[in-house]
Amino acid sequence: MHSWLECAARGVLVLGLAASAAAWSTPTFEDSMAQRTLACSACHGEQGRAGPDGFYPRLAGKPAGYLYNQLLNFRDGRRHYGPMTQMVQWLSDDYLMEIARYFSSQQLPYPTPGHAARPPGPAVLQRGRQLALEGDRAQRLPACTACHGLRLMGVEPRFPALLGLPADYLLAQLGGWKSGQRRAHAPDCMAHVAERLGDADVHAVVAWLTRQPVPNNSHPASAAALAPALGPCQGLGNGHDRLDHAVAVDGADRRMSLRLRLISVLALVAVLAAAWLWHLDFNDGMDLSDTAAVPTDDPTLLARGAYLARVGNCISCHTARGGAPAAGGRAIVTEFGTVFSSNLTPDPETGIGRWSAAAFRRALHHGRSIDGRLLVPAFPYTHTTMLVRADVEALHAWLRSLPPVRAARPAHELRWPFGTQVALAAWRAFYFRPGEYRADPQQSAEWNRGAYLVQGVAHCSACHARRDVLGGADWSDMRGGMLKAQGWYAPSLLDAREAGVADWPAEDIVRLLRAGVTERGRASGLMAEVVLGGTQFLSDADSLAMASYLKSLPQVVEPALPARQQAEPSRLAQAGARLYGQHCAQCHGERGQGQGGLAYPALAGNRAVMLGPVDNLLQAVLHGGFNAATPGYPRPFGMPPFMLELDDAQIAAVLSHIRTAWGNQAGEVTPLQVHTLRSRIAPVAAQ
Repeated sequence: MHSWLECAARGVLVLGLAASAAAWSTPTFEDSMAQRTLACSACHGEQGRAGPDGFYPRLAGKPAGYLYNQLLNFRDGRRHYGPMTQMVQWLSDDYLMEIARYFSSQQLPYPTPGHAARPPGPAVLQRGRQLALEGDRAQRLPACTACHGLRLMGVEPRFPALLGLPADYLLAQLGGWKSGQRRAHAPDCMAHVAERLGDADVHAVVAWLTRQPVPNNSHPASAAALAPALGPCQGLGNGHDRLDHAVAVDGADRRMSLRLRLISVLALVAVLAAAWLWHLDFNDGMDLSDTAAVPTDDPTLLARGAYLARVGNCISCHTARGGAPAAGGRAIVTEFGTVFSSNLTPDPETGIGRWSAAAFRRALHHGRSIDGRLLVPAFPYTHTTMLVRADVEALHAWLRSLPPVRAARPAHELRWPFGTQVALAAWRAFYFRPGEYRADPQQSAEWNRGAYLVQGVAHCSACHARRDVLGGADWSDMRGGMLKAQGWYAPSLLDAREAGVADWPAEDIVRLLRAGVTERGRASGLMAEVVLGGTQFLSDADSLAMASYLKSLPQVVEPALPARQQAEPSRLAQAGARLYGQHCAQCHGERGQGQGGLAYPALAGNRAVMLGPVDNLLQAVLHGGFNAATPGYPRPFGMPPFMLELDDAQIAAVLSHIRTAWGNQAGEVTPLQVHTLRSRIAPVAAQ
């Protein structure tokens, strides 16, 4: 996997936790697109010339529109390759286009493509030539030149070149179309072509293409009005992929196994408590007779609803990757199974088109659907219950103003009995009490506004509260906790050694919330999504209000650990020092001092490096990625994933060095910790 070795040797880490390098020396930092895209060129070759093994395709010189579409497809879920999705998932359309244009502008000579070990016969090459240049009318196969240009070097803005590519790469792409792993938006012309191509034809056209010289003029042809190859088909070569995720799991056996383990404990409790809990939780006393419609033509009301939806990050959770905004269907993985978000558009059958303002208010305040069914607490009604009536009505009005989308929510995939109404009623009896936010008269208006936003609208403790084995918590206590299903640790907001900001200037808190990055720290992982989809939209006044409230949180400092007296690094840390020199020092400095300001943060003294739980560090090194692209930080730097380059022992070694060098006082990381997290998050990363 030589391309991954290059990937690790040149990458950059967003959180300031690792980066790639070839030596201890730190070169001069350049604030350029070449520097920003080291994370891409590390795998795809210098300037995007392609990885040496053919797995990572050439980027240089391809049409910008084509590259842009591919990046969008990975980000939005139409193409499925976990490391690429992790890389670009927080980037804006504008920045993706800038990256695409940068690589499109790189005009480099093409390498001589590799051929199959056994040369094909003349008949095979003749068949390949026919398919490429003439097509086959009998099989309704258009010529490759119909879309990829007469020189087969692509056509602006979106059809890529077919010459100068390795045989393995071409076979993989055509094989993906034939197997259904690659899909484009309808009408999916390439899928029709692939269906008609037999295996022999695939090998024939690949054999012929890889034996053609790249013309001196390797630029893609200018945009032209090409006749559609298959009647009405448009968009051939867009590369919009869809991978049907089908995991062979015997659900019936799993449910039966769980029943056998739990039934002896739960059966008696369910029988004795069901009637009481059912009565308790199906009589919330809310009057649903008020069916008056909230006006959807009041611009002030709609603006207020749109603002609350953005700040609360509603649309991110209620939009499936690549799906219509607010139409639901996003899979939310929990320790108890997978739940799917609901359709918030005003479709009368599958959305909230028939929901009155009172029914919508009951959902947010009492966690009930329109039919009285208890909602699963993945929907944060434990927090939205605090919203005042005027804000609930504004949200309802704005959602009803959206275009209706017919999209039924998939059935939840929760293990029995966690999705049953009795279990939900029991959970609510312990962990939920409805009630609007009440201002604290002893605090300022700014503080109260910040508390309302943090506790209710932005529901920060949904992640930062420490949950018990049943997923419940004291929602006012943000001591931090593990999000095991995602493999991330939400650090404590009450501890300056983790994520407490009591000693930060308010302007730094504001910048972290709105830009996602400051000299003091930066948002990564799930918090990057919160910034991208939510807090970046905060107004000046509201961001200051949240800063005021967060600064006021009582700081609970745990007893300091005794200083380490180790005379010299352990063998594990010594091995990590060598790896750090090879893969990290170029960007973060020989002594972890960082460079480029916000580009590559220091590792020495970095509190994210020294967190007790190492899950966030491991996520960063395994998956890499870019920071969220926000108006305050629109062109972030990134790194490639190390998950395929470094094994468990190597990752443990380099992180042990980082956590114990330069005065850092944190524990070493074991290979078992790396292996455990890698195994746990692999299915999540693949989604």
